[in-house]
Amino acid sequence: MIRIAHWIGGAERAGVSGRVGPVFNPATGEQTAEVDLASADEVDQAVRGAKEAAKAWRSASLSRRAAVLFKFRELLAARSGELAAVITSEHGKVLSDAAGEVARGLENAEFATGVPHLMKGSYSEQAATGVDVYSIRQPLGVVAGITPFNFPAMVPLWMCTTAIAAGNAFVLKPSEKDPSAALFLARLWREAGLPEGVFTVVNGDAATVDAILTHPDIAAVSFVGSTPVAKHIYETGTANGKRVQALGGAKNHMVVLPDAELDAAADAAVSAAYGSAGERCMAVSVVVAVGDVADPLVEAIAARLPKLKVGPGTDPESQMGPLISAQHRDRVAGYIEKTGATVVADGREADVPGDGYFLGVTLLDNVTPEMDVYTDEIFGPVLGVVRVATYAEALELINENEYGNGTAIFTRDGGAARRFQFDVNVGMVGVNVPIPVPVAYYSFGGWKASLFGDTHMYGPDGIHFFTRAKVVTSRWPDPGTSTVDLGFPTTR
Repeated sequence: MIRIAHWIGGAERAGVSGRVGPVFNPATGEQTAEVDLASADEVDQAVRGAKEAAKAWRSASLSRRAAVLFKFRELLAARSGELAAVITSEHGKVLSDAAGEVARGLENAEFATGVPHLMKGSYSEQAATGVDVYSIRQPLGVVAGITPFNFPAMVPLWMCTTAIAAGNAFVLKPSEKDPSAALFLARLWREAGLPEGVFTVVNGDAATVDAILTHPDIAAVSFVGSTPVAKHIYETGTANGKRVQALGGAKNHMVVLPDAELDAAADAAVSAAYGSAGERCMAVSVVVAVGDVADPLVEAIAARLPKLKVGPGTDPESQMGPLISAQHRDRVAGYIEKTGATVVADGREADVPGDGYFLGVTLLDNVTPEMDVYTDEIFGPVLGVVRVATYAEALELINENEYGNGTAIFTRDGGAARRFQFDVNVGMVGVNVPIPVPVAYYSFGGWKASLFGDTHMYGPDGIHFFTRAKVVTSRWPDPGTSTVDLGFPTTR
């Protein structure tokens, strides 16, 4: 049985807590490895090493940091196929989805290579007579990332590239369900020339998370996961004096107006709802059909579903893989069983050979806001259709929802689209784009119960989160009045 260790001090280190967790291949249901689960003492040892490493890394020149980031970016690009295969083996998503995940993470490494520009401050000469004022940004020290199972490479890359470029030491606690991608990244960092201790991986569970949240030498914590856990992370971390950004759950709506291009909207709904088996915080889980577009739209979506092949992620013909675990598959299936909506397609009827955690695609029509399939974040391949009569009803539905992560509108009317992006209370908006994840030089984050904290992730907000500003006000005596001989020429 493969044993997955921690990464401390620039090398793998076996756990000593005596606690391990199972790692499965979701496509077969077979246990493939055991992962060490760190105790509070192991977290403390890792953080102490990171603290020492942070002192030297902070002093590294911006050009030195950029050189490491450029090398890391090149290694990640060259070995992206290997990393995608690692992701598929433990998460289960099809290889094309895994490759897309790595590509989006690569964008963040590319953004971070611009750290000499990103860390620039500002300068005001002669703010008062003989007084100059300038601002600088400095790293926090040791920072941590707690990341989810659904993007075991991309989300860590959202965090660690920016944090390390800014001069911090970064401690990663990946999901114990698919931890190998984190170790893959650690090896790339070492090969890129990152000093020992600047990137650390401590595998673990809830006890490990709490040790991170309460450790006095960790200055900031970045998190992506469900809303209940995000709230716990935020409240516990801030109570212990940490800066925290905690991204929570979502219920993303895709509004389709009567004038939308029907085929494009149906294609978008299928890809956005069922890609990566719906295990995405930006997945579309609700289509809001406005007016008389509802019947033809549901028919168009339903017509596409028999063509979607569900199977192992390693099969090139598969378009959707399994869910992460048997427990999660059964939880998602339970929503279908108890729904009061019209079941147009039932994912429980999918016939996939083997003992993997597969569930086919489900389409529910006539969903209402009171139903569990609407109120809950299902996090699986279940798409619900809510029918409304007007644009105003669609907007009200979204704005009253507790989540505000992502939303989209499909229309040919530029005025309607502009009105929507102005009025909707959601952090990320797509116009004829179903999953509006921003590119790396913007920032990612929702509103309402989808974000705890006031700073979004990666991009410019990421630099701000992993640094703090310092303002210096200076006055220097005129060289002619100084008692120190500075060697200035004098006029005789």
